[in-house]
Amino acid sequence: MGLSDRKKKILQIVVDDYIQTAVPVSSKQITSKYLTDISSATVRSELSALEELGYLSQPHTSAGRVPSSKAYKLYVTELMQKDKKLTQSELDYIKSVFLQKADNIETVLKSATKVISELTSYTTLAVSSHEASDRLVNVKLFRVKQDSALLIILTDTKIFKDNFIELPADMTDDQLEETNNILAKFCQGKTIEEFCDTELELEDSFLGFKHIFLNVINALKEYIEQSECYTEGEDKILSHPEYADVVKIKEFLSVVTDKDKVFDLMSGEDKELKINVKVGSEGYDNIPDGCSLVSATYFAGGTKLGTYGVIGPERMDYQKVVAVIEHVGQIIESILKNR
Repeated sequence: MGLSDRKKKILQIVVDDYIQTAVPVSSKQITSKYLTDISSATVRSELSALEELGYLSQPHTSAGRVPSSKAYKLYVTELMQKDKKLTQSELDYIKSVFLQKADNIETVLKSATKVISELTSYTTLAVSSHEASDRLVNVKLFRVKQDSALLIILTDTKIFKDNFIELPADMTDDQLEETNNILAKFCQGKTIEEFCDTELELEDSFLGFKHIFLNVINALKEYIEQSECYTEGEDKILSHPEYADVVKIKEFLSVVTDKDKVFDLMSGEDKELKINVKVGSEGYDNIPDGCSLVSATYFAGGTKLGTYGVIGPERMDYQKVVAVIEHVGQIIESILKNR
């Protein structure tokens, strides 16, 4: 049986008030601050009913009520304000950070974690993955020693440069330049996957260097498998009263500082800027007890940029978190489309 409109209104008030104060909410508070036209007895009766239905709990007999995970889940899906606006100063801050960094996409994406954490006051997680569908712009080798070269991979969204390719000791600069010309020719218009599946047809005079191309392909395959993981504001959890317990702090940090656990948390998102809210740890692997995760995957021009999430106590300000994640995603997409 669904909740009446009055029960929903009272539950929304309890959740909103508790998010802001972390103090159990009493019937007196509700009637004096929010529902002045309803008697305290009526509100007490509704609070008791909500408690029986599992939406509220009462820490002490004489105390007010606090929301349960069930209450937060209903709040996120039905009760909270969906179109919360950020202040002009917050919007200006987001734009100023990204406009300064717009020449370097990797920096833009990394900066997103800092911006989101600063504006929400929670810990931010991000995973930036390399997709096989990323389109290549150029692949080039830069000699660093006589027998080795640095491989630079330029895609339509990223620059990747940390692979060294072994060169024949007798390879001349002219031969290396010709090799780069062949690489540039074969990568034009191709995705990484298409490039790796291509059988390079080399001129007879360059068959001796075919292993270089095979090494480039192997490097591209490794590139696809790699992902970056960013965490910002791990210490912000300490400002929330729920985490005065050292054991809970250790549990939280053991998750957000573990790269594999962060990847697991951020996996399986939809390929669009769609907010995904996971309330509480029940049913979710790796979410610390008493925490929630709000995340979204950012795209620009159909290209996946990364998945970003805010992790914090169940008593997090979901309205603010959702608004920040949405606005940051929209601004990043706008900046990258206009680059």
